[in-house]
Amino acid sequence: MPQEDYQPSLRDYIAIVRRHLLLIVATFVSVSALAIVVALLVPPVYQSTGTIMIESQQIPTDLVQATVTSFADERIQVIKQRVMTRENLMRIIDKYQLFKDRSITFTPSEQIDEMRDRIGVTLVNANLQAGSRGSATIAFKVSFEDRRPDIAQRVANELVTLFLNENVKVRTERATQTTEFLTQEANKLKAELTTIESQIASYKQENGAALPQNSLLSMNAIQRLETDLRTSQRDYSAAEEEARSLDVELASAKAAVASAAAAVSGGVSAPGGANADELELQKLRVQLAQMQELYTDSYPDIRIAKRRIAALEKSIAEAAKQAAAAPADGDPATKALPMAPSVAAAQMVVAKIESRISSARSRMTALRAEQGQLQARLRDAESQMLKAPQVERGLASLMRDHETAQRKYEEIRAKQMSAQVAENLEGEQKAERFSLLEPPIAPDRPIKPNRRKMIALGLALAAMASVGMVVLLETLRGTVRGAGALTAIVGQRPLVIVPYITIAQEGVRKRKLMVRAAGAALVALVAALVAIHFLYMPLDTLALKVLLRLS
Repeated sequence: MPQEDYQPSLRDYIAIVRRHLLLIVATFVSVSALAIVVALLVPPVYQSTGTIMIESQQIPTDLVQATVTSFADERIQVIKQRVMTRENLMRIIDKYQLFKDRSITFTPSEQIDEMRDRIGVTLVNANLQAGSRGSATIAFKVSFEDRRPDIAQRVANELVTLFLNENVKVRTERATQTTEFLTQEANKLKAELTTIESQIASYKQENGAALPQNSLLSMNAIQRLETDLRTSQRDYSAAEEEARSLDVELASAKAAVASAAAAVSGGVSAPGGANADELELQKLRVQLAQMQELYTDSYPDIRIAKRRIAALEKSIAEAAKQAAAAPADGDPATKALPMAPSVAAAQMVVAKIESRISSARSRMTALRAEQGQLQARLRDAESQMLKAPQVERGLASLMRDHETAQRKYEEIRAKQMSAQVAENLEGEQKAERFSLLEPPIAPDRPIKPNRRKMIALGLALAAMASVGMVVLLETLRGTVRGAGALTAIVGQRPLVIVPYITIAQEGVRKRKLMVRAAGAALVALVAALVAIHFLYMPLDTLALKVLLRLS
């Protein structure tokens, strides 16, 4: 029969327990005592907690909208990170000397990590109605753990104050930054709007005549310029015709002066002058006949020719009358005396005609210059009218830019006013805020360790240690006990089984050993209690403390 197939019976187990009963009891008692001592000696940890309520905005949101619209739990986490900075935590550690007993071996980084582990932030949620978020944060708790209850309360109070101040700071800064940003954007849009308005004003000034609203005025201006140009041209034609007539009269007057002068000098040259006039008259009549075949009588050259012919005929007639009225004796001295005044008069007529001709030509020059100016202005006005569609399109583009900039500016201004109202709302603490619901108090009982659980765990470990010691001893000794175990080793059952015979001396020796061990344990216990009573703490006080710690 193989050894592996042997299974100890209940009797074997009872025998093992009876053999190692003293070891089991000693191991269980020592481990249990050690667990109880550890559970009693572990220092207590106290926790002080403050509750902060999240109050909603006091003024309806449809009247005033706050600039801080994030969820409360998100904002609490942000504030937590800003509160639990290295600078703030080191200031609290130095202020309350939290790690004074471990400052030599405890580095600042380890102190910061330990401090963060002791701080707790717990959110308090409330279920909402259907159709909205499942839950909303209505409050949160800030706690701190320490071995000293008064220090735990002070540090928790410090943390609560930091949370409240940081919330006000965050909301105020965000509202102020929003207002400043919108103000800067409004100033930029205002400058852009002013620039566009300047561009529109310059564009209108440069293209005033081509603007759509000035089209009627431009048409009237063109009509006035055309009327003025026609008037100027008519005046120029009249002045030109007058100058031509005056040229004819001037020629006749000069001929009369020459005839008078010839008559005064003795009449030698008078026939020659008369023949010249007659030749000129015949020439003009031929030219008149040729022009009449081509043009009507209203043609200016025909009218001028007729005037010159009439003037020459008149001059020839006057010359003939003067020659007929001359004295018969032909004395030059007596002829020159009556003819001198007629020569002077003729010269005066020539001077007047020349003056009139000069005035007419000056007027023609002025009219020609005026026509040039009118034509230039007319061309400018017509070019402006031709540019009207392009100018209208450019003006429409500028006006669209102006309307867009104006609309953006008005929107930003409205948002800026809302942001300023929201900033005032934050400054007066009328928006959502944190209010202290329950301030941290000094705790009257520790939150850990749980000594009852530690003792129960110690008892369980004591039982496991007792069993482990018995199993270890049985395994290390390798003693064969019982006929079954022997049969499993040898492979054959023994013929005879001789039981263990206990003599009286062994029983007496065992009882004496047990009595001595119990006495030694009792003496040690009494000695320990006496030492604790006189050297450490009275037993009644110690018992009261133990009960308090276990409660």
